[in-house]
Amino acid sequence: MIATGLLMTVLDGSIVTVAMPAIQNDLGFSPAGLSWVVIAFGGLLLLAGRLGDLIGRRRMFLTGTAVFTASSVLAGAAGTPALLITARFLQGAGSAMASAVGLGILITLFTESRERTRAIAVFSFTGAAGASIGQVLGGVLTDAVGWHWIFLINLPIGVATLLVAVRVLPTDKGPGLRAGADVIGAALVTSGVMLGIYSVVEVGTYGWLSAHTLGLGALALALLAAFVVRQATARTPLLPLRVLRSRSVSGANLIQMLMVAALFSFQILVALYLQRVLGHGAAATGLAMLPAAAVIGAVSLGVSARLSARFGERNVLLLGLALLVALLGLLTRLPADGRYAPDLLPLMFLAAGFGLALPALTALGMSGAGEEDAGLVSGLFNTTQQIGMAMGVAVLSTLAASRTDTLLSEGSSQAEALTGGYHLAFAVGGGLLAAAFVVALTVLGRTRPGVRTRSARPEHEAARRTDATAAAARPVSR
Repeated sequence: MIATGLLMTVLDGSIVTVAMPAIQNDLGFSPAGLSWVVIAFGGLLLLAGRLGDLIGRRRMFLTGTAVFTASSVLAGAAGTPALLITARFLQGAGSAMASAVGLGILITLFTESRERTRAIAVFSFTGAAGASIGQVLGGVLTDAVGWHWIFLINLPIGVATLLVAVRVLPTDKGPGLRAGADVIGAALVTSGVMLGIYSVVEVGTYGWLSAHTLGLGALALALLAAFVVRQATARTPLLPLRVLRSRSVSGANLIQMLMVAALFSFQILVALYLQRVLGHGAAATGLAMLPAAAVIGAVSLGVSARLSARFGERNVLLLGLALLVALLGLLTRLPADGRYAPDLLPLMFLAAGFGLALPALTALGMSGAGEEDAGLVSGLFNTTQQIGMAMGVAVLSTLAASRTDTLLSEGSSQAEALTGGYHLAFAVGGGLLAAAFVVALTVLGRTRPGVRTRSARPEHEAARRTDATAAAARPVSR
């Protein structure tokens, strides 16, 4: 059921990518402004994770799924950019509530190391399956009945998820809201992230060195700095800084932010290249992206867990990142007059790196979470994923659009200018992945194959032993 909830949110994220040109033409989005369509409320994930620990993760999952489903209907009915962006933000809030506690539920249900590794592999596979289905389904729906249906499709999935979750997910109780939820901290981190994204998205209008961009960027950094200070001094912080003392937790979250920033934009920009440069329709674009998603799904489910058990999660992560650096590097060589089969199809199989990296990274990122912090660490991990996605889309889309405008002004053809813009974005994305590789190599500790990284807090290990003993003494519904 946790995987089904993930399937719905990932399906929504990937289904949008092949429909973006149709949305842009229909509603009149600017190239940079279109990035708002794929930006979620990542800053709310920390608050949602904390609230899940306080009031119960089951309740938070059900509420988030309901909000996401309802706002999907609103997005499907949108007739203006403002309404669509509003609906997408509401979807982001619902997704935050549901996904922030998903991994927390998973790691408390599966306490034994081997079972947890398999569960994480299925979780990662479901994400890849959602991407695969979404890209094909998004293209088919856009061509057949219009882009509005890429959002309306969430209605039956969401209702089915709610009906089953009510019956399947075990009831859990937290200490209650009296234990404290740092709403001020949530406001600081959310406003800082969104203001930073806004300053980047508006670069096409004001320029990188304008007072508007630099001023808003400085204000965003100040808000994020205030969030850190708040977490260090608040009685009940949203993100206790002790959590980041674990090298596996802090390193894995930084790596994920860099990796997702590069690869979510890869997913979008390759789809745009297929449509705007090669002239593919929405359905053909979805089918063209299918090999990458299928390879990611197959590797994450069938290969990554076995390699992690034999060689260690850190080594598998390094291998995956190396493949992804190669993928982005080769994408910078795509020609303006290219053809799909010889120029792009072979590169799709290098996306196997994501199938290797994501399960290993998820295991490392959650390795420092005990029972009392499961929702918090889950929320943090999902937060860095959403922030990485949002910043990656905003920055790389803006860079691509700026480079395209420059090349057009210099006399390049439309196809050459678009391709040149995508080349720049792919090169920057490759640099982000190279940085992630360096972080993984230097920050994450070496682990023996089959041995989980120990938590930075001894009581986390005690909590795991207690949970494992309790699980052995009574059956657990899964």
